[in-house]
Amino acid sequence: VQLVESGGGSVQAGGSLRLSCAASGSPYSNYCMGWVRQAPGKLREGVARVDSDGTIGYEDSVKGRASISDDGAKSTLYLRIDNLKPEDTAMYYCVADLPFNGYCGRPVVDFYYRGQGTQVTVS
Repeated sequence: VQLVESGGGSVQAGGSLRLSCAASGSPYSNYCMGWVRQAPGKLREGVARVDSDGTIGYEDSVKGRASISDDGAKSTLYLRIDNLKPEDTAMYYCVADLPFNGYCGRPVVDFYYRGQGTQVTVS
């Protein structure tokens, strides 16, 4: 699967952004999908995930402010984050992984496929 992110940008604290992940090569419903981010000088961290069975999870850092959705055709995955904070500043990556025995067991930061990323800057 190929992943292409878009939608990043510069926004003031308290604002919102919706990031998009266009998946091609295979319907992403066959995959575990997610978003991770990495700020300069920091380790990559998980943001959110949606497993192949539809289970959605959010990391504590964005819980209550983030939501994952899709376009209904399972070709574009969205991540919306509201009430953005300066600490949300990072490169955001769409990631994907194949389920193993039907389960998405790996941490989202270890998912195998990754896009090129889209920068989010909050000031």
